[in-house]
Amino acid sequence: CYPIHREGAYQHLLIESDRPMLEWVKDFNQYDLYTKRDERMDVDGLRPYYEELIAEFFPAQLAW
Repeated sequence: CYPIHREGAYQHLLIESDRPMLEWVKDFNQYDLYTKRDERMDVDGLRPYYEELIAEFFPAQLAW
């Protein structure tokens, strides 16, 4: 998918209704699942944030 919204490839395959949607794809790209940085994440620094989220949305004990 990157070639179409980063390098402008495959334009000849788009229909007119695709073009406005492509702008949304470009905007959303910054939030995709893959990091855009080479730096490593500080797992210990992030842990409290995610533990708080888990405590808010999950019960203390899960029933498996």
